[in-house]
Amino acid sequence: MPFVIGTAGHIDHGKTALVKALTGQDTDRLKEEKARGISIELGFAHFDLPDGTQAGVVDVPGHERFIRTMLAGAHGIDLALFAVAADDGVMPQTEEHVDIVHLLGVPHAIFVITKVDLAPATRLVEVEEEIAVLAAGTAYEHSPVVPVSVVTGHGLERLRAEIATVLHGGRARPDQGSFRLPVDRAFVLQGHGLVVTGTALSGEVRAGDRLRCRPGGQELRVRRVQVHGAPVDAARSGQRVALNLSGNERPPVERGDVLCDEALTITSSRFDAWLEVRPSSGGPLRNHQRVRVHLGTAERFGRVVLLGSHDALPPKGAGYCQIVVSEPWLVMRGDHVIVRDETARRTIGGGVVIHPWAARHRKAEAGLEETLARLHHGTITDALATLVGSGDGVAMPLAPLCQFVNRPAAAVAAELARMPGVRAIELEGETLYTTAATWRRLEDGLLDALRRFHAAHPMAAGMEMEAARDATPGRPPPRVFRALADELLRANRVAREASLVRLASHVVQVSGDVRELSGTIAALLGRTPLSPPDLKQLEAESGAGGARLLEVLRLLERDGRVVRVSPELYVSRTALDGLKADLRAHGAGTGDITPAWFRDRFGTSRKYAIPLLEYLDREGVTLRVGNGRRLRPTGGR
Repeated sequence: MPFVIGTAGHIDHGKTALVKALTGQDTDRLKEEKARGISIELGFAHFDLPDGTQAGVVDVPGHERFIRTMLAGAHGIDLALFAVAADDGVMPQTEEHVDIVHLLGVPHAIFVITKVDLAPATRLVEVEEEIAVLAAGTAYEHSPVVPVSVVTGHGLERLRAEIATVLHGGRARPDQGSFRLPVDRAFVLQGHGLVVTGTALSGEVRAGDRLRCRPGGQELRVRRVQVHGAPVDAARSGQRVALNLSGNERPPVERGDVLCDEALTITSSRFDAWLEVRPSSGGPLRNHQRVRVHLGTAERFGRVVLLGSHDALPPKGAGYCQIVVSEPWLVMRGDHVIVRDETARRTIGGGVVIHPWAARHRKAEAGLEETLARLHHGTITDALATLVGSGDGVAMPLAPLCQFVNRPAAAVAAELARMPGVRAIELEGETLYTTAATWRRLEDGLLDALRRFHAAHPMAAGMEMEAARDATPGRPPPRVFRALADELLRANRVAREASLVRLASHVVQVSGDVRELSGTIAALLGRTPLSPPDLKQLEAESGAGGARLLEVLRLLERDGRVVRVSPELYVSRTALDGLKADLRAHGAGTGDITPAWFRDRFGTSRKYAIPLLEYLDREGVTLRVGNGRRLRPTGGR
């Protein structure tokens, strides 16, 4: 089982010397670090456990100016070694580092009292008491405390034994899901090209794999994989990994980016979280306060929006919030975030991501805290049940559901199939998921919309599909609406005719005054058959209002008595049949049928000739050639 050990503690408390004493490796790589005697950048080593397992070691700088670097190295570790110098005792950065490691959810810690050769035994007792006060209220209240001197070797063997006991006694880190590696170093190595390093948070990577850089989206191919400086076939969650990647001469990635499986496509600048404010925060966290947000190896400016009834979270307080950051990044449910003040002087608090791409919330949103609690404390099944149906307000594809719980597609699909409240919708080769309750609401909404339409328009054969979609609560996406209509059609609850949809029970109701108006309109259209009145003229001459006129015209059209030639022009079917017969009988020998010939032949005007000719084109009677037309050899439809 892979492990990562991280150091923590105040500057000059012997972290780097401790790592060298345990591993034989000097983690200070830079000239400036050697000259100044302090760590500035992250250092890396590996520690051999008694059973032959190698644990990665990340040595972090202790100076307050390098907290950002410390945070980049502290994520993803299994065990923190807190160095507390015997002569100094607990110092400000000791306290802040303990807060950070606690907030990052690091499961285990060992407090190492260093430089014991410089202090009397009575001082060691005092330091142990300071450590007990420091650890109170954190996950490390009962962690081992080991006095050590790297000069004399005192306590080193005990510390090695404690490290092995703590690591092997911990729970196995889950390695399911898509590969994800927050980048802590990226550089070009002569003769090899681009190399990146980091702690793998999930999944597995092999040579030949293709990865995406998020949030940038660059595609990179893995050439070689190393763990602790040795080539391996595959690296997985919980290991310190170095990847040699194909790419440009200049690194296309940098610290703060995430290399991940191509399946992880959603980035976000707004997410919901559970946030804890530390006692050392210096004051309450206020609603809409501007902060610095740290996640993985990345840092963003952001703003904290407190959810529920809170206007502020006091020190030692906790609650749900929404964090809005300055740029999108790849954030996953369960990730740990750290919030520091805008000037980067102190750590305010931190917590865990609940919903990685949440929508903006309303102040009085019903059931919000209950939903967040279910996402926070519930199982994967609870998370899927909460999320399903929220995409488009109706249905969601499989891919974002897999990213939300970070599980393989087959496992998520199988889990969804077992959930009684989930409904799968098969659409054009893709499966979407919604809840059974949401699907019922859609069905009821469409049927209610059709009932209202039929009551208001008893003569109409049905409702246009797009209008019916608009009238359905939630306005489902077009392909989801088609699936909904098709299912109701198979159940014989609706019927469809061309682009119209109606209740299966609907029968067009024609009253006596409508029959009378139909006769009037038919007579008006038949008065000058190929030069009929347009809609405005029909409205004026018939006395019918615009909406009622269109209803009667659609009724006549459905009965086959008139044809809609253009948006403003209806012509009697008898006149059009006569026109087609005349053309077939007398138009073949005329050569091109020009608008002028057509106008003269049928005694109409250009206003009518053009839309009639275009209608004949659509009907397949004529074929446009240049500026004229010819009869189709088939004679049309």
